[in-house]
Amino acid sequence: MDQRKTGRLIAERRKAQNITQRQLADLLSVSDKTISKWECGKGLPEVSLMLPLCAALHITVNDLLTGEEVSEVDYQRYAEENLMNLVRENRENKKRMALSIICGVITLIAVGALIVIAAYLALPVGVRIALVVFAAGTAAVGIGAAAVLDAGAGYYMCPHCGAHFVPDMGEYVKGYHTFTKRSLTCPECKRKGMCRRRLIR
Repeated sequence: MDQRKTGRLIAERRKAQNITQRQLADLLSVSDKTISKWECGKGLPEVSLMLPLCAALHITVNDLLTGEEVSEVDYQRYAEENLMNLVRENRENKKRMALSIICGVITLIAVGALIVIAAYLALPVGVRIALVVFAAGTAAVGIGAAAVLDAGAGYYMCPHCGAHFVPDMGEYVKGYHTFTKRSLTCPECKRKGMCRRRLIR
């Protein structure tokens, strides 16, 4: 899926329908910045917006995902390719999430074991301090690796404008979160909210 090709198609079809970005945004209940982002190839519409967008532009979802108007002869081939791309993206994001969880669990076990050894075994003070320092380093590296994997697994959806985005690591780490939501600032509408994680756009 080429976001730039899809963006060019959205822009071409919008202009062919003689409507502005603002008018299209109003039809879809999103911001005109979101339409601009799509047209610049910096993101894709979320799944729930694809059918209304295609209806407004008089194209098929296949055309949208392919980035060009697909002939009836090629329709089946492109439909299968687009479906496989979505399945692949979903699978890769699930794999990243699983690796993140595994990394976090291994880190907790390793750090816990090091702290128990440092606390309960009869060791020289220098060795005890070295173990505690090593445990802290292991925790930092393990939690950092888990956060990088988790942050790259899917996207977050703004509850205000519906934009999909991947947060930068600084905001990701600082954001209060539950299992499925994280407190983030949307790069589109600049509002902060509990953004829901999505594995695919």
